Amino acid sequence: MTLLLVALGGAIGSALRYKIGMWVQSAGWGTFPAGTLFVNVTGAFVAGLLATYLLERTSVSEELRTGILVGLLGGYTTFSTFAVQTRDLADLSQWGYVVLNVVASVMGALVAVWLGQQLARL
Repeated sequence: MTLLLVALGGAIGSALRYKIGMWVQSAGWGTFPAGTLFVNVTGAFVAGLLATYLLERTSVSEELRTGILVGLLGGYTTFSTFAVQTRDLADLSQWGYVVLNVVASVMGALVAVWLGQQLARL
């Protein structure tokens, strides 16, 4: 059952990542991968929120929790796309965007997880 929930969550998360990422990117960000940054930071926030909430405040089954955190959020966020897009920026010698993307992605995700945890504990 866990594998089925992870697969279902992954399919939904991947579709959300694609649609939301494309929607954000279409706002005119040029070569900067704002769509990927957005999904990764929002995914980190939701992961912090739900991991804390589901573990500390509910009695959700481990199977469902895994389906949500590993499947849905694993499908929604994407480190591999972040890495490819950052490498593409480096290939274009857009070093300012390279640094901005790395710092904003890593720091943004860490802050977002912490904020999600804090919100879950209110």
